[in-house]
Amino acid sequence: MTKIKILLLSRYENLGASSRYRSYQYLPYLRKEGVEIIAAPLFDNDYIKDLYAGRKKNLLKVLGAYVKRIINLYHVRDFDVIWIEKEVLPWLPAWIEHKLGLSKATYIVDYDDAIFHRYDQHNFKLVRWILGQKIGRIMQCATLVLVGNEYLLERAKKAGARRIELLPTVIDLKKYPITFFNNNNKIFTIGWIGSPVTSCYLKLVIPALEEVCKNNNARIVFIGAKNEELPNIPVEHVPWSEETEIKEIQKFDVGIMPLPDNSWERGKCGFKLIQYMACGLPVVGSPVGVNVRIIKHGINGYQAKNTNEWIWALQKLKGDKELRQKMGRAGREIVEKEYCLQVTAPRLRDLIFSVVRGSKKKE
Repeated sequence: MTKIKILLLSRYENLGASSRYRSYQYLPYLRKEGVEIIAAPLFDNDYIKDLYAGRKKNLLKVLGAYVKRIINLYHVRDFDVIWIEKEVLPWLPAWIEHKLGLSKATYIVDYDDAIFHRYDQHNFKLVRWILGQKIGRIMQCATLVLVGNEYLLERAKKAGARRIELLPTVIDLKKYPITFFNNNNKIFTIGWIGSPVTSCYLKLVIPALEEVCKNNNARIVFIGAKNEELPNIPVEHVPWSEETEIKEIQKFDVGIMPLPDNSWERGKCGFKLIQYMACGLPVVGSPVGVNVRIIKHGINGYQAKNTNEWIWALQKLKGDKELRQKMGRAGREIVEKEYCLQVTAPRLRDLIFSVVRGSKKKE
């Protein structure tokens, strides 16, 4: 096969977690396989920094980003495949994207969360009316829809997508050396990693954390959360950094992922659980969406749906180091079999090649 040219229309640069793990981490492998890829992110790293810092959006910069994206659309015919993260132009109807050039392209579209609910469940009826079916139309017109979990897969089926493939969000095993229980924690350490935007979910487990940490029997480490003090809970806030996140997770004794059982959260890909498991840690999480599939209850961790279950699970792990080790090994094995780049990269390559072959046949 002649060299494949791909235009990657990612949402963010590398600081955006969805772009970093759904596309950018695959680029070195795909380029070695003879794929030429031009990455054209919509928003740059400064946008992400402002977002996490809670600063107001710079409307001129946003407008400039949209103009650059529109220019990108005028060159889609120069590429064999357009690889889109979520959508081309957020908050604009699908027909505009297609009129500006997308209709002339063979494209793959990728979803790692339920972005369609931003539109079809919006508070304003006008937004629901204009944009409620947008993501469904994009899915319907795509040559291939990639989704990170079953909830997104079912939505793509409902939209009438021609071809759908489930590709989980994964880690690169080379970056996660096996260092089982090298930490020397004197106090049982419960950890969470995320962003200031998602740290609101931690409120769900505050009563459980208060109970487990009573009399200084445990401590909490939050990586990337809002820097808020919690009365009655010994909390250490660690700034997120791509360079240090793995070493910081390896200091945990258990990793947690609380979630409310809402439609948006059902579309999440459980990535923090996969990070914990890659580090050989047991996990405790809410049985919501893909968490139910990732957490094998009693094998690599526990599913906990209320405060009493969270307390029980954390106390159980706190009091049994051998159990933590056993569950940590089981979690690592699951990651090695299902949730790593070494497994999914060849599969993504084959999917891209099949899309190109299919488009060539039609010509």
